[in-house]
Amino acid sequence: MTNADPAPTPENPGRVVLTEFISIDGVVEAPGGEDFKYPDWSFAFDRGPDGERFKQDEALNSAALLLGRKTYQGFAEAWPHEQGPLAEKYNTMPKYVVSGTLTAPEWANTTVLSGDLVAEVTRLKSEISGEISVAGSIQLAHGLLAADLVDEIHLMVSPIILGHGRTLWGPTPDKSAWRLTEATVFGDSTLLTTYRRR
Repeated sequence: MTNADPAPTPENPGRVVLTEFISIDGVVEAPGGEDFKYPDWSFAFDRGPDGERFKQDEALNSAALLLGRKTYQGFAEAWPHEQGPLAEKYNTMPKYVVSGTLTAPEWANTTVLSGDLVAEVTRLKSEISGEISVAGSIQLAHGLLAADLVDEIHLMVSPIILGHGRTLWGPTPDKSAWRLTEATVFGDSTLLTTYRRR
């Protein structure tokens, strides 16, 4: 833990926030990727300036990134070459990648988590104050949901049914209750919903 990551307090606890671009039928695979049956499917719909501002503020307000290996490698390849507030945030903030194979990450401020997922993430939540943002990372998202480690879910729903691809809803706890805290339509019928764990 660094000086930039004060210990959580009751007013600002460590929280795992899952953020996903998702289709109506629950697909989260490759929303901006080329190697997919429907490339860049989430970007076929204009989110408008307010939608773009939400995504930027979401990232700027997070305390740390928690990513699976594939998503991490995509971010690590792209963001060091970008400019602006979002690139500066991503390039300097603490980053944690869950991987059993990655041993020498080159992206600044990266820590590899190779131990038990529940133990590692529980420790992060006890050490980091504020939002621990999980972007994409389907396999990791499944593991976090199955272990009931997610505190908040942000879904940016594109108005499309894909009928193909990996979905967010893999194994989950037997039952969990959530509270809808935001529902906003951005741009071209893109719906943002935010849920917090009860």
